[in-house]
Amino acid sequence: MATTPSTRRRSDDDRRNRSVDLDVLRSFLLGLAEGLNAAGESVDRIGDIMTAVSRAYGRDEVDIAVMPTMIIVGTGSGESGRVAVRTAVNVSFRFDQIAALYLLVDEAKRADVDPLDGIRRLNEIGAMRQRHGWLVRTFGHALLTTGLALLLAPTWQGAILAFALGALIGLLKLVRSQTLQLVFPVFAAFVCAVVVFLLAPYVEIGDPIRLLIAPLATFLPGGMLTTATMELAAGQMIAGASRLVFGLVQLSLLSFGILAAGTVIGVADSSYVPLEASAPLPWWVPLVGVLCFAVGNHLHFSAPPSAFGWILLALVVAYAGQSVGAALVGSTVSGFIGALAMTPVVLWIATLPSGVPAQLTFLPAFWLLVPGAAGLVGLTEAVGTAAGLEDFVTALTSVMSIALGVLIGTALYRTVHHGAEGIAQFHVDVPAALHEAEAPPLWARLVPGTPKSFWGGRGRRRETSAPPLPSSATGSSSASVET
Repeated sequence: MATTPSTRRRSDDDRRNRSVDLDVLRSFLLGLAEGLNAAGESVDRIGDIMTAVSRAYGRDEVDIAVMPTMIIVGTGSGESGRVAVRTAVNVSFRFDQIAALYLLVDEAKRADVDPLDGIRRLNEIGAMRQRHGWLVRTFGHALLTTGLALLLAPTWQGAILAFALGALIGLLKLVRSQTLQLVFPVFAAFVCAVVVFLLAPYVEIGDPIRLLIAPLATFLPGGMLTTATMELAAGQMIAGASRLVFGLVQLSLLSFGILAAGTVIGVADSSYVPLEASAPLPWWVPLVGVLCFAVGNHLHFSAPPSAFGWILLALVVAYAGQSVGAALVGSTVSGFIGALAMTPVVLWIATLPSGVPAQLTFLPAFWLLVPGAAGLVGLTEAVGTAAGLEDFVTALTSVMSIALGVLIGTALYRTVHHGAEGIAQFHVDVPAALHEAEAPPLWARLVPGTPKSFWGGRGRRRETSAPPLPSSATGSSSASVET
């Protein structure tokens, strides 16, 4: 059948429309992956989400590679193949942005949103205004600092000092500058350490180092270290190793600020060693600390109104599990019990119709389990005293135990609700154009009239008149790259 100019023009228009749709979908996938990176999701989980979204839109040939600072999406094959690369922006989403992002992800998994509309909604999520004003956010930071101080250094004087330092850091965090963000954690650690070391000889504030953890809690890379350990356990070596090194560098910078303040003030080596409180507070004070910590996170990070109850539930479960673990196996690996108890609850909340995304409850629970706080205490003691690296090794053990608890809790939850998955095997797909060129089985070649039959006839005539293989099958084609 001859091809008319109108038919050729119509096929070119259809091909162009399909190309535009694929370009929009590729940009949408890049934006979703970048948003999930900003939400603190692990790279293996981001890859699973992107694969589910691409299949929902009928694109099984999409290849996705996610790293903490780069996202690569490849679509199509042969001459129609395209590869898009985007460098991830170094931003962190608030809780309200995370909730809106995961709502969009759920719709994308069902293909209920047009990719172009999805790109517009991603831009709206990135430009969302704060739910609370600067005064409420500053109060929230001071409140979460106070709650953490009641758990780490339980004295009334220490809680009051932590509230004041938390309010100061909350005010300083209102200044938004990319340059200042690089040095601000060191400056904050230095200022807080100067105030604590000057008041420690005269005011009973408990352990000065652990009290310093409270106002610096939002700078601690506890969630990053735990995510890095989970990625390493999942086989994501590049992402896990890079996050682990970056988290350790952040701990080193915070420790440097504390040690610099100690050098300026002239404190002795014993000031870096944990001290015992002379008059412990009543048993119900930690419960008040957990409540203050939940309210502070809700206000400071602009969480949706419906998220407060779930955040409080996850914090209570994490703290109860950590307390039970400290009584049974000791404080070093108590975070394992807390993470093991908290993870199924967090994943269960995310599946409820009125629940919230897992990241909204995971992150506060990570900060409550304080893997980064233990690392900062251990690193400061290792550098500032003659105790050596034993304390820092103990701190790293606590990080590993929390990550292991999250891994086992996630595996148990998925096994109960989704069943065990098969073991992945190495497999390379053959290009579709080569399937027709594969030799038929021997029995088929013995039957007259079949392709490549020994008896010739119709199969042989069809074989001789078959068109040549497309250039993509010979490997001579090249995929264009757009960045």
